[in-house]
Amino acid sequence: MADQTYLNWPFLEDHHRKWAARVEDWAGANLGAVDHSDPDAACRALVAGMGDAGLLVVTASDTSVSNTSAGNPLDVRTLCLTREVLARHDGLADFSFAMQGLGTAAISLFGTEAQKAEWLPLTRSGQMISGFALTEPQSGSDVANSTMTATRDGDSYVLDGEKTWISNGGIADVYTVFARTGEAPGAKGLSAFIVAADTPGLVVAERLQVIAPHPLARLRFDAVRVPASAMLGAPGQGFRVAMSVLDVFRTTVAAAALGFARRALDEALVRVNTREVQGAKLADMQLVQGHIAEMATDIDAAALLIYRAAWTKDTGAPRVTREAAMAKLFATEQAQVIIDKAVQLHGGDGVRTGQVVERLYREIRALRIYEGASDVQKIIIARQVLNAHKGG
Repeated sequence: MADQTYLNWPFLEDHHRKWAARVEDWAGANLGAVDHSDPDAACRALVAGMGDAGLLVVTASDTSVSNTSAGNPLDVRTLCLTREVLARHDGLADFSFAMQGLGTAAISLFGTEAQKAEWLPLTRSGQMISGFALTEPQSGSDVANSTMTATRDGDSYVLDGEKTWISNGGIADVYTVFARTGEAPGAKGLSAFIVAADTPGLVVAERLQVIAPHPLARLRFDAVRVPASAMLGAPGQGFRVAMSVLDVFRTTVAAAALGFARRALDEALVRVNTREVQGAKLADMQLVQGHIAEMATDIDAAALLIYRAAWTKDTGAPRVTREAAMAKLFATEQAQVIIDKAVQLHGGDGVRTGQVVERLYREIRALRIYEGASDVQKIIIARQVLNAHKGG
């Protein structure tokens, strides 16, 4: 059983603890044997199941209630707790939950009441699957240099270009798409749009296969016409929209890595307490104890960074760029180390297909890349620290 004592930390409130217990109960009852052989089908089933269980309500704002005491439309601590629990049980479950939030966060944060009413009830209930189309083949994490265009034509915009590495690409029903509308060079010339997946001209150009399979695609937009009312926020506000979304969900990526790391430690503890070498349990060996101590310490350190960032955002900070970047950098990098140690402690069994630690080893790698690779996080942190020093 994974450590639960962190739930009593002062970053969390009673409703967070109750929610974590609810997710844990659902995950324990439903995620024991998820079939990963067909990721598309698995993700559709997981979204539907979480929607039926009411777990997706926290992925998007509900205009009838305020989700946090600070009045923010998304409670980052709740999102983090959910991703941590789901990731500890099953990576595809975490992915499916996260994308329902990432794909529609821009609507929660910047959408009109009409846009929210049209789309959010469907994604919060699991009736529709969402995607977030930001990355382009030539720009990667450099969002300001996106080249996909959105040209105004009367009461419409016409979108042309490509997006790649789009999670839920191929199975999403609706995408948040970023394109250049040209109000100014660089970051100030981007806008965000809601685009239904069945809009004429939107083509799944390629399905992308990765070491931990989940729905990914390259999307092509060939004269995709959307009404001007599909824009999120104001023209030229797309970069702000994108960064605001990442400011929320970057911390939750760290939480998913934490869930993977907790599972790796649990599996390692079972292994070292049951495996004997030369007449002694692995757990009795000092070198093994050193690995366990390092794993446990890194997990607590990551959790502290994660829930500090989430608490800071939930209590009213307009941006948590530095805190979220630190949480993502440390949690994802150390989760890789923790999982590698768990594989090592399993010996040959650690690299056998079908073993939990082997699956974790494949699943963690992408988290050090998406939503800003680790090197990008270092640049963000350094700039924040340097700017703060200059300002002081």
